[in-house]
Amino acid sequence: MNKGIILLSGGLDSLVSLGLCKEKYNITSALTFDYGQKSAKDEIKASKKICEYYKLNHIVIKLDWLKEITHTSLVSSEDLPQGIDNPAESAKNVWVPNRNGLFLNIAGAYADGEDFEYILIGANKEEAETFPDNTTNFINSVNVEFEYSTMKHPKVIAPLINSDKNDIVKLALENEIPLQFVKSCYAGGEKHCGKCESCTRLKNALIANNDTTYIKELF
Repeated sequence: MNKGIILLSGGLDSLVSLGLCKEKYNITSALTFDYGQKSAKDEIKASKKICEYYKLNHIVIKLDWLKEITHTSLVSSEDLPQGIDNPAESAKNVWVPNRNGLFLNIAGAYADGEDFEYILIGANKEEAETFPDNTTNFINSVNVEFEYSTMKHPKVIAPLINSDKNDIVKLALENEIPLQFVKSCYAGGEKHCGKCESCTRLKNALIANNDTTYIKELF
């Protein structure tokens, strides 16, 4: 039977992608990456809980060297951008060189070696507006690459590629996906900071969907 693997950060997009598609793509394993980001410990903890909930094999991969080639505020002492009023500048501030390309190529190696037919990623329409590695063109390009760089030719699937954050939260609520496990904060910590770009997007989407339960629980 065909099976899939997912890139799991513990954030909203990867959790909802998993919740919506676990059965369809027979997702059995998840990859979580530690590249020295401020929230690494909390992302790994959240991803572990999600994997336990969905009964997945959880694989944590350390990429220490990635921290050394970027000055992004995700890994440095630089202040994180707050809010989403200036998304282009914020994207530049939190950009990690070739992050999704690197993550997908590592997943491609796992897929080739362990017979995974599908690789899921939480790329979405809202973040594609400022992050080119969230776009349909990027996903399509990686699939073309895998035709040459792998023997198994795994298919990269981005189930949320046409959805914004409001849509994603709506799908989560409608499908009873456990948002209590979400860790979307760039800063790290027991609670979401509620100020960074990622927190702002999540909080705005919860408000747009008239949620109060998860706002109180996560922030």
